[in-house]
Amino acid sequence: MQQKLISLAIGAALAASTGAMAQEVVKIGYVGPLSGQSAHLGTDTSNGARMAVEDLNAKGFQIGGKPVKFVLMAEDDAAEPKQATAAAQKLADSKVNGVIGHQTSGTSIPASRIYYNAGIPQISASATSPVYTRQKFNTTFRVVANDLKLGGTLGKYAVEKLGAKRIAVIDDRTAYGMGVATEFVKGAKGAQIVDKQFTNDKATDFNAILTSIKSKNPDLVFFGGMDSVGGPLLRQMKALGIKTKLMGGDGICTEAMPKLAGPTAGDDSIVCAEAGGVTPAQQKKMEEFAGRYRKRYGQELQIYAPYSYDAVMAMATAMAAAKSADPKQYLPSLAKVSYPGITGTIAFDQFGDIKDGALTLFTFRGGKKTLIEVVK
Repeated sequence: MQQKLISLAIGAALAASTGAMAQEVVKIGYVGPLSGQSAHLGTDTSNGARMAVEDLNAKGFQIGGKPVKFVLMAEDDAAEPKQATAAAQKLADSKVNGVIGHQTSGTSIPASRIYYNAGIPQISASATSPVYTRQKFNTTFRVVANDLKLGGTLGKYAVEKLGAKRIAVIDDRTAYGMGVATEFVKGAKGAQIVDKQFTNDKATDFNAILTSIKSKNPDLVFFGGMDSVGGPLLRQMKALGIKTKLMGGDGICTEAMPKLAGPTAGDDSIVCAEAGGVTPAQQKKMEEFAGRYRKRYGQELQIYAPYSYDAVMAMATAMAAAKSADPKQYLPSLAKVSYPGITGTIAFDQFGDIKDGALTLFTFRGGKKTLIEVVK
């Protein structure tokens, strides 16, 4: 009798083991700067993707009628193109089912060819360069508005709403910085661009370019780049007595920006835009997500976490629709997906850009990011 019970126990254990082994594992890759000057942004985006994976697993998400287990495979590209392509190749070799990333346009663009060649869908939660989705790669998608919308809208807003007539422009020579600055200039019709200056994405001393700008007496300074440069740039602007507002895109529209700029940030001295328009109807969802994020990670979200969360969910929705996590099988479903996300409806146009991409304009008051308006 005892022997029979032992045999039954062994058989049950083997059956359970076989069942566990049979559960399909869906590997979601994430790549972004988990080290370096933009690590706070890359970590934020990674955290959002991880929350989505955890939520999918918690509710027993099924594909083709069978529960699957999602795992997040995170890689660090340090916002460096060469490291980004190495990370992309590593994920491709690991045969991930999809990729969320990269963070910047300068890393997303070179990495996209590797994913395309491997047939792996890629959704960026933050890259805004139009080039990213204009390479005729059917594997590239993004859940935020591109620079044509971002820069152009900011340029129009600067002239029509802020009344800017004399504008100085600075960019950091990255794909993102140059792209958003170029589109800003195109959109700022009616204003005079009194100075154009260039820096780089690791610069800390802006005395020479700001001295030149001050002599041109601008009533607005536009910066194309990230907060790690934008913060010190604003600090030095104020130190030199340049009292104009600093305008920029989502790169400087982060919770870290006032800390990087110090007390010189002041009230309303920054006007920035997130490349995703969260309407008042979506605001409650965003606030609820921010609360969950705070509880999960013990810190405030920066900017991109809800977008990467939606990107993972849209990818999983496409897999469910195709009844397969095989990239070849679910890629057509991803192109046609319509997912009601935290940030809005995730649906893509023929290029892989978010449909009806909008912008949310913000300023900073009392060190807190404050909504100005949503622009369609």
